[in-house]
Amino acid sequence: MIEIIPAIDIIDGKCVRLSQGDYDSKKVYNENPVEVAKEFEASGIRRLHVVDLDGAASHHVVNYRILERITSQTSLVVDFGGGVKTDEDLKIAFESGAQMVTGGSIAVKDPALFCHWIELYGRDKIILGADVKDHKIAVNGWKDESICELFPFLEDYVQQGIQKVICTDISCDGMLEGPSTELYKEILAQFPEMYLIASGGVSSIDDIVALDEAGLPAVIFGKALYEGRFTLKDLRIFL
Repeated sequence: MIEIIPAIDIIDGKCVRLSQGDYDSKKVYNENPVEVAKEFEASGIRRLHVVDLDGAASHHVVNYRILERITSQTSLVVDFGGGVKTDEDLKIAFESGAQMVTGGSIAVKDPALFCHWIELYGRDKIILGADVKDHKIAVNGWKDESICELFPFLEDYVQQGIQKVICTDISCDGMLEGPSTELYKEILAQFPEMYLIASGGVSSIDDIVALDEAGLPAVIFGKALYEGRFTLKDLRIFL
């Protein structure tokens, strides 16, 4: 059964969602992300994906106090990403209660440091963030496209011991038009042992079912839930 992971994206301490990573498309869904996390927990959710969008667009972690409140006031297993660019950022994330940390831009810009984190903390705690646009990796909160091609990028890090990967197709994210299921199938065909977490585009329960049938280990979603395309009660079939 696919693992379901709702997302809480944070700007200015508030729960928001973007469309295709465009900060100008920001929509606030709740002034208090901790309330949202508690609601997830009460519905039987066990995992949570928290993204510091302020951090992703800057040079360091920003909203770690919100992370700290979520992890101290719930028992959710939280992975955290956004702005983790230094040893100090990583330390702050773990000390604020994150059980796992996702690195995206840093994995492109400073592979040696990211590989050091994998070695130091282990592949259960470090997740590779592969944010994709036209099969190229995007960085800096998706504002910039790198020269890294997706599959060689993944291959390099699989060889370095990475196991968990969050892959977001930016063209789908926040658009409620369905996830890039074919892309994920292609990735799993090449890396069958990877714990691949699909992210972006989920618009309905049927999308999650399709990802489950395609063999995806896990899925992250947000906007469809916040927009009422499905409810927390509907998700119980996956719990």
